[in-house]
Amino acid sequence: MPAFRRIAAFALMGAALSLSSCKPAAEPAPSKEKRTVGEKPTGEPNLTDFRKMDFTALPDDFGEAMKIVRKSQKWSSRKKSMKDGATGSDPRERLELKMTRELLEQASQDGCGFLVNWQLPEGNFRYMYDWVAKDWVDDDHQVRQAGSLWGIGTCYRYRPSPETKAALDKGLKFWFGHTIDGPEPGTLTMKYPGDKTIHSGSIALVTLALVEYLKADAPMDPAYRAELDAKLDGYLKFLQWMQRDNGLISKEFDHSKNQRRQRSSPYYDGESLLAMTKAARQLDKAWLVPTIETAAFAMAKEYTLKSWPKDRDSNQTKGFFQWGSMSFAEYYQAKWKDYEIIGDVGLSLGWWMTHTHATLKRRRNHAYAIEGLLADWRIANWRGDVEAQTDLLYTLDRSLHKLSTWQIGGPLAGENKWLVANNTDDPMAQGGVMNAVKPSGAPVKKDVSHQLRIDVTQHQMHAVSMALDHVYLPLPTK
Repeated sequence: MPAFRRIAAFALMGAALSLSSCKPAAEPAPSKEKRTVGEKPTGEPNLTDFRKMDFTALPDDFGEAMKIVRKSQKWSSRKKSMKDGATGSDPRERLELKMTRELLEQASQDGCGFLVNWQLPEGNFRYMYDWVAKDWVDDDHQVRQAGSLWGIGTCYRYRPSPETKAALDKGLKFWFGHTIDGPEPGTLTMKYPGDKTIHSGSIALVTLALVEYLKADAPMDPAYRAELDAKLDGYLKFLQWMQRDNGLISKEFDHSKNQRRQRSSPYYDGESLLAMTKAARQLDKAWLVPTIETAAFAMAKEYTLKSWPKDRDSNQTKGFFQWGSMSFAEYYQAKWKDYEIIGDVGLSLGWWMTHTHATLKRRRNHAYAIEGLLADWRIANWRGDVEAQTDLLYTLDRSLHKLSTWQIGGPLAGENKWLVANNTDDPMAQGGVMNAVKPSGAPVKKDVSHQLRIDVTQHQMHAVSMALDHVYLPLPTK
């Protein structure tokens, strides 16, 4: 995970997420917004330009407030990247795209092979490898481990294979071996070796791995399916129990005190919401819906209108972004209560990532952002919002292309001059995605640029499979 920056920036707090970026494209660059802490409005309240918006002047009704926010966020037309003479409304046919289905298929196969190759005999995973220095960094963390298993699950669901199934089974056996009864009847939690608490993100990510496994188009022994489903229900009931009075999810459960802590994390909130929304919609677990509806609106408010007045480029929003966007796409597709408001939130987050957080200007890997942008694109597609689809498609296409040139042995590695000059046949590096285009020389602990982190590749491969499933579709047969 998530993508995650949580691995680097929240190592002590149990989070893992990778931050990255590419240079801006030829289109006008996203606006350079200064962070505004406690900004006070002057004169008439500004409700027409997100960059200068007076959030204190928004109506109390969240749905009405989000409509105003959406009107203040103007999409880019990306006219310079349109094909000459292109007609029709589908931007996938009108935009000059850099990625193709063939490139993405090859990247997926290489990257998923990399993830499987990094699994240890016990079922858990390696974390980071400096393939130039031939040096492993085994910085173990429970959320990172759970995220790696989820990455294997997404690979298996997209392309079931004996190798990926074996890795998924081995990983689940590892986590089932650390599963214990939860604080209430019917709940299941985990006791990770050496840790006094279990993070809600860990439960959520193993839950997501189970959802991917159970939804894969592949045969499964009925008894084994029943076992997996029973574990899934126990973990989901624990996540429900972890919901706080404010609708958010507790960050962690203290085993010695047998209680949840009254703190939340944007990462874990989003991961927990995604686990519940996917299980409810895709596996018909309708008993989760009341919890989901409460959590979705609490999180939508917390990580947008409550975060932006202090800092429009909020780290809280960034931590929640991809998880929240993917959750809101599930919510919108299920058409749960007030789903159109949630659709507005999803598109608002997509615009925010594109223009406020300026994802195309990031210098480190931002595959986590692509996951969210793809989910937001789906909402725009369902709504028939061509302007939003166009801007989001341009951003995710250019991001996928840039980051694919950072994949060792990948289909676009030949476009990376540094990789060409530093070619390797190291089997532990093949298919892995670097955290930047080349070494930066910056002393960012041991994670400078060229090192391979399992979470970086994991998020990118999930983004690739999402792109293949929803955007870069096979051409219709004649």
